Amino acid sequence: MNPIMATRKVLGFLLAGIVLAGFGNASVAETTVSSAPSDMTAEKAIDLAEKFGVDVGEVDEEIKQILGLTKAEGVVVFAVIGGSPAELSGIKVKAIIKEVDKHEIKTLVDLGYALDQALQTQNFTVATYEPADADNQGLTGGLNFHFVRLMKD
Repeated sequence: MNPIMATRKVLGFLLAGIVLAGFGNASVAETTVSSAPSDMTAEKAIDLAEKFGVDVGEVDEEIKQILGLTKAEGVVVFAVIGGSPAELSGIKVKAIIKEVDKHEIKTLVDLGYALDQALQTQNFTVATYEPADADNQGLTGGLNFHFVRLMKD
């Protein structure tokens, strides 16, 4: 793992110390972004995610263990940029991005392709599975839909 991704993991999980219980196989996506263009890369996807307002990485075995997930699949949010569309729509650190405008997200490339399309519009939705906050929500997390409205000058 490169040092930047390792640092992102450490910082992201230091910011949110709650362990996610029982992720299961929740799936609400209607389509998978399997036809992503071949020029989309993980690096381009990370750049698009930063434009949206999140620092992200793929769920690997280590993150799967830390969050108590059943699969090492998906994209996890390490940080949310203040004042960004992601923050304004309510996306949280440690959320697993499951869907962008009904495109299922399993990899960074899926996320990049979906955000590339969605950021061209004024409004879109993002579905996340977010960890529960034991003090506020009880013991389990839930699937959340975030309605994103891009501010225009």
